[in-house]
Amino acid sequence: MSAYLIPAADASFIDVPADHPFPIQHLPYGVFRPRTDAEPRVGVAIGDQVVDLAALANEGLFDHEALAPDVHPFRADTLNAFMALGQPAWRATRSTLHHLLREDTPTLRDNASLRTRVLHPQDDVSMLLPAAVGDYTDFYSSREHATNIGTMFRGPENALKPNWLHLPVGYHGRASSVIVSETPVHRPCGQRKPDDDAPPTYGASQLLDFELEMGFYVGTGNALGTPIRAADAESHIFGLSLVNDWSARDIQKWEYVPLGPFLGKSFATTVSPWITPLDALEPFRTDGPDQDPEPLDYLQPNDHANFDIKLEVQLQTPELDTPYTISQTNFNYMYWSMRQQLAHHTVNGCNVRPGDLMASGTISGPTEDSYGSMLELAWRGTKPIQLPDGSERSFLHDGDRVVMRGWAQGDGFRIGLGTVSGTVQPAQPLDA
Repeated sequence: MSAYLIPAADASFIDVPADHPFPIQHLPYGVFRPRTDAEPRVGVAIGDQVVDLAALANEGLFDHEALAPDVHPFRADTLNAFMALGQPAWRATRSTLHHLLREDTPTLRDNASLRTRVLHPQDDVSMLLPAAVGDYTDFYSSREHATNIGTMFRGPENALKPNWLHLPVGYHGRASSVIVSETPVHRPCGQRKPDDDAPPTYGASQLLDFELEMGFYVGTGNALGTPIRAADAESHIFGLSLVNDWSARDIQKWEYVPLGPFLGKSFATTVSPWITPLDALEPFRTDGPDQDPEPLDYLQPNDHANFDIKLEVQLQTPELDTPYTISQTNFNYMYWSMRQQLAHHTVNGCNVRPGDLMASGTISGPTEDSYGSMLELAWRGTKPIQLPDGSERSFLHDGDRVVMRGWAQGDGFRIGLGTVSGTVQPAQPLDA
């Protein structure tokens, strides 16, 4: 079944400015609560409104077989049940929503009572975590990022490990600490060893960092023992979300040998409340970087598997009135694509399930202003970031707010991936 594309010239009866992140060509999914005493339900963003899909279903406006009367995926506090229905159901739902929101469709446009029941201003709702994340995997798929980190710690001649150009490196992260945007993040505590000649100490991380990443959610999974082919991988991907994988570099440095990240990563991973359907990004496909050596057959095909999505990170300290842009990069720099990541993840027979989250790893570009972490931007603290008020940062301070945004620019419309933000709160040590 081919992608369901919404023409660039289409417009909605709901007014949406050309630079708004949520035009009719987008229709991202999320979970919201319209008021504090209401049950959560599934919604779709259009302009500054949230479309209540549970209310639409109650009106009988979804008539395709995948959403038969006994299936209620929108009267739910997560998207998992809808994700599990598969690509035909996702595309049929997208088609229905597109039709109902068009400027020339009278169903909602001319029925004020129905609009009142179905449309909610975004400012009046609470956005929740969009999925129950059963498993979280974090990859390490930006060549620029891996090269920068390797150069810092091993020198340029040994920047990439021998396996890096042959497979998408990743590790199994902690799903319980995946949180939705705007959730405060407490500075983590743990063991640190700042002095190589002294014993480790316990305390709050002094080297707190962000990581600009893109995540994708698994829709339909696979049976245990049955790999997903690269050619079929995208039919298993429900959609994309911005991710900030917070990192405590001092805790991470001391603990990660020999088995990899643990407490330095597991304290918080922030995601957008909105999930962008893969079909919405179809017009922005592009080829990724040349891969040399050529990957093994199970990681093929990989043509046209990347996406042109502009990304930016802003930092707002307690002294700044507005966030200040410290990094601008692009998702199309990724060396290993989502297609390859999912194929590699399952090639050993590992089963994935609806709602599983896979993150790209830090997305860095080729220039110093396109790096996706403070570790790189400030180059291990040797080149502090200069802020407009004359202050500087090498790592995050308490009270600092990190804001991430992403968008794909079309002809007269923009597909925005929402906003991921979080503010650093003081540590809560054991003796607090």
